[in-house]
Amino acid sequence: MPLSNKSVLITGGAGFIGSNAVDKLLDSGNKVIVYDNLSGGRYDLIAKHDTNPNFKFVRGDLLDIETLKGALKSEEVDTVFHMAANPEVNLGRSNTRVDLEQGTIATHNLLEAMRICDVNDILFTSSSAVYGLADVKPTPETYGNLKPISMYGASKLASEGLITSFSYLFDMNHYIFRFANVVGRNPTHGIVKLMIDKLRDNRDELYVLGTGIQNKSYVDVDDIVDSMLFVYDKGRHNDTFNISTDDRVTVDYIVRRIVDKAAKGCKIRYSGSHEELKGDIADTHIFNEKIKSLGFKFRYTSREAIDRAIDSYLNTTRITREIEYGKQVNLS
Repeated sequence: MPLSNKSVLITGGAGFIGSNAVDKLLDSGNKVIVYDNLSGGRYDLIAKHDTNPNFKFVRGDLLDIETLKGALKSEEVDTVFHMAANPEVNLGRSNTRVDLEQGTIATHNLLEAMRICDVNDILFTSSSAVYGLADVKPTPETYGNLKPISMYGASKLASEGLITSFSYLFDMNHYIFRFANVVGRNPTHGIVKLMIDKLRDNRDELYVLGTGIQNKSYVDVDDIVDSMLFVYDKGRHNDTFNISTDDRVTVDYIVRRIVDKAAKGCKIRYSGSHEELKGDIADTHIFNEKIKSLGFKFRYTSREAIDRAIDSYLNTTRITREIEYGKQVNLS
């Protein structure tokens, strides 16, 4: 059945994908509780809902299980969108605990709180990073011998295992989504934001890690949120879906599109080495036929998603925006 008239808790709801999910869930007539510690999210992305009686913000950490249980109980939550995690893959190289704590342990705490509070539905944002250096491409959901090559991917895979185990033991319903790279409105991280931010500091030369040949699928965040709601509406619980466009683009393509739109004539210089990107999967291609066979249609290709993301962030960076609740910073 459609996800409407429910009480939905979104972990990481002040983040990139989470803030977009908040908008759509409120528009669908749900009550939305955002649970976020604001370590990676930004309150300004959801502040426009402050006056909406169906919106509530709880500043809390998933490592604080008592506050989490309180949020689930007080709002009589029906469904959980679990989107909280460390979004920076490379961070796991310098801090090997961040994905363990903010990913795996956080997921366990959430599931335990759900069990105690009798909340049974969880939609989880996993990642294609669980496949590691897969030797089958495009990689289907049934691909075995999963060997992540980053702490981020390992944490996502561990979280999937916790979710399926809790589901089986305690009669929960889970929906797992393995995303390709996500771009679009309200970015808090990612290549588009990173490159444009660099150009704001230096419009003469853009320094890019790697060689530019990394080749990946990029999915518009609207397609991401719609795909999750689509699977939920279809009642496909206790299942896993790859979410990816049919086409792929290289990093060099993205960088040149950004320069063309934002800083014509800027010199692009690559580091020429992938050592700084160790843990990042340079060539990813996941199979999306499973969700398409149910009737889901992606609105945007990778190229269209990239163009929309660039235009959106360029427009955002030209105005004054609120970075933290009550704090103004001029980005122009």
